[in-house]
Amino acid sequence: MPLLEIKNLTKIFTIGSIFSRTKIVAVDRVNFDIKEAEIFTLAGESGCGKTTTAKIILGFEEPTSGEIVYKGKRIERVHEKERKELLREIQAVFQNPFSTFNPLRKVDRYFYETLFNLGIADTKEKAEEIIREKLSAVGISFEEFSEKYPSEFSGGQLQRISIARALLTNPSLLVADEPVSMVDASLRMSIVNLFKDLKEQYGVSVLYITHDLTTAYYVSDRIAVMFRGNIVELGPAEKVLMEPKHPYTQLLRESVPEPDPKKKWNIRIKLSETEQTEYLRQGCKFAGRCPKVMDICKKEPPPYFEVDGVQVKCFLYRK
Repeated sequence: MPLLEIKNLTKIFTIGSIFSRTKIVAVDRVNFDIKEAEIFTLAGESGCGKTTTAKIILGFEEPTSGEIVYKGKRIERVHEKERKELLREIQAVFQNPFSTFNPLRKVDRYFYETLFNLGIADTKEKAEEIIREKLSAVGISFEEFSEKYPSEFSGGQLQRISIARALLTNPSLLVADEPVSMVDASLRMSIVNLFKDLKEQYGVSVLYITHDLTTAYYVSDRIAVMFRGNIVELGPAEKVLMEPKHPYTQLLRESVPEPDPKKKWNIRIKLSETEQTEYLRQGCKFAGRCPKVMDICKKEPPPYFEVDGVQVKCFLYRK
């Protein structure tokens, strides 16, 4: 049984004035699952729906329809006591570590409050023991952490501390939304390696949300590529990123720079449509940009086809 199952998840936003309203399907019947001790990645450009999906899983947004099933139970049907336990088991790591903590409060106060409020520790000594353990897991010593304000840490240190805070409840699943995008390039791989270590040493699963295909390839077991609310390709990270099948995934793959002057980019990407236009498009959302577009793509949304163990939402693979 998967740890988490997302079934036909849909989120519709209404934008515009009362006289001119438009419905945007930000997440459109999305399906995927996350296994125990697995790093599953949602990848795609900004505005593709991946962060909205994460917010729904974390309870920050209500879905329009669909189901979220955690350990065999639908999240929206759990009792209050079970919901509190759910908050312990699913934890978040956000993009900007400096917005996670109040700059006027010492960081360690958040740790003690979490442990006492959730009943994980009942004495300061017990709390300190747990804090030391979780900080050690992310490579931070208690001495360099204690009694300090957020401004006294680097971005990389503070993101590690954010992860340690998420680990206080011994979660089964971390939802990490662009966790390395605001960290110096030299420190990104250390954060990514940390997620791999947590998976291997503690059995923690990670929903890793990113637009960075380089880190996605390095850290992911499986990956789902999103475009305008749809998952367009889903499968093992090695197959999806090294042998991309959907034209959008191929475009993303080609956009990753390689340090080879013989492979310099000579292609100009033409963005002929706005984000809103693509969301409202009938048929395939990518048809306006796709170099392999066919007439049927402009009329009907494609179903999923299985190609070499990968799910691809594209009429190119219709038999």
